[in-house]
Amino acid sequence: MEFGVFILAQQRGYHQTSQQVINNSIQQTVVAEQAGFDSAWYAEHHFNNYSLSPSPLMMVAHMAAKTKQIRLGTAVCILPLYQPARFLAEVGFADTVSNGRLDLGVGSGYQEFEFERFGVDIADSGAIYNEFLDILPKGLTQQSFSHEGRFLKVPPSSIAVRCLQSPMPPVWVTSGNPVTLGRGVRENYNLFVTALLNGTEAIRGLRERLDKVAGDNGKDLDRDVKFGFLRCAYASDNKAEIDAYLQCALFQRRISESLKYRRSQSDDGYMIKEVPYETDPTIEQMRSNLPVGSVNQVIDRMLEEISILKPKHIAIQTQLGDFDQKTMLRQIELWGERIIPAIRKELSPHQNRRLA
Repeated sequence: MEFGVFILAQQRGYHQTSQQVINNSIQQTVVAEQAGFDSAWYAEHHFNNYSLSPSPLMMVAHMAAKTKQIRLGTAVCILPLYQPARFLAEVGFADTVSNGRLDLGVGSGYQEFEFERFGVDIADSGAIYNEFLDILPKGLTQQSFSHEGRFLKVPPSSIAVRCLQSPMPPVWVTSGNPVTLGRGVRENYNLFVTALLNGTEAIRGLRERLDKVAGDNGKDLDRDVKFGFLRCAYASDNKAEIDAYLQCALFQRRISESLKYRRSQSDDGYMIKEVPYETDPTIEQMRSNLPVGSVNQVIDRMLEEISILKPKHIAIQTQLGDFDQKTMLRQIELWGERIIPAIRKELSPHQNRRLA
């Protein structure tokens, strides 16, 4: 079982400067490597405080110089917002400077607010994304390539800085669309999924959907598909500390839904207001749904969720809202010292029958 940290780089208010948010992301990555995490993942969003990470590939390149072993992932590059030739060149550069540690997460995007400001019609996002998936293996594995599509056109070209990983970096596909996930399965890419802030029933439903996607595309989910699971989780004996983390997770959900459904409000055109909605879960519902509580409670809950979903990778959301940085760094260390080793011990080969 691999473990990663997922760093969204959020700014909950002007009491956080953009420099503090980015520096927190950098520091969390360094501590995650020291704690033994396998990966650090960086989001991509634009033009508001939901996430201050405009280029995950730039973050990968920067963190490559500050780390030695941890893999560095994009979660995800919003492909329809890129020019393909530049994107391919930057992928090759990021994989090179990280000494072959790049995990390339890609997606089609969902925030129309962003698309409008890049001059891209979000109605075309799926078609543009699929053309990008046609280009990726050609551009990253062939000495010279070209593409002539409806949206994307590349004359015969060669990427100067080639990827170190052969034949190309691992590609991770994220989507709520079974057709999009199905293409990822057929082309032997990894999948990245989430149950958001929901509990075990949602995880069972997610497992059923993934089984169907794999089966519909001629694959066995456990044997043939590597997929990761993004999860909010927090271990502490301090209830107030857990509540603060859950409040930050709820903030993330509210802002994300505001932008997705075009109901975002802002006094200055930048800082999105945190507006409660009827569909919000309560803090107690979140406490029941998520792996939060004492160390042993979190371990037991994680093992239960793993037994249902059976992912190969789990990414824990660390930088959410304005959660206290020193407390979060201690949390990352706690996962490395106690939680991850306990889960891996329980998942060792002689224990597999228990979780089957």
